[in-house]
Amino acid sequence: MKFKRASLLAGLVVPVLATPVLAHNFTIGKIAIGHPWTRETAATQSVGGGFLNIRNNGKTADRLVSASSPFAAEVQIHTMSMDGGVMKMRQLKDGITIPAGQTVELKPGGLHIMFIGLKQPFKKGGQIPAMLKFQKAGSVKVSFAVQPVGSAAPMEAGHAGH
Repeated sequence: MKFKRASLLAGLVVPVLATPVLAHNFTIGKIAIGHPWTRETAATQSVGGGFLNIRNNGKTADRLVSASSPFAAEVQIHTMSMDGGVMKMRQLKDGITIPAGQTVELKPGGLHIMFIGLKQPFKKGGQIPAMLKFQKAGSVKVSFAVQPVGSAAPMEAGHAGH
């Protein structure tokens, strides 16, 4: 009887413990990171973009100041903007401010993480580990889900419409 109860309890607890991984959300302090994703890359491609939402649930602003990944020689924080009818990308050396009580979206064509000097291609269905460092909240390990080429948003099960 005790074994059945322990098995039933384990069956209920394990899915709950696994939920954050399935939900693809990460937190550090008052910072919540939602749905990090990237696109699959070709074997000859040396760069890749990373996209996610960052919510600051705190009462003071914080700043994403850097990122790193074992899959890239360097990881930078970038923005894209129109300049004289030409789309230009530039590094944000001071990072990105995350205002108190607000969400900042890193997405294709705007703010994003740039993986530079890829050590291997990003393969559809894979996960790219990375570390994000915030000025106040500190560092948090995240995982970018690799989506098919041309994806505009995460396509994982349970993420439709996000």
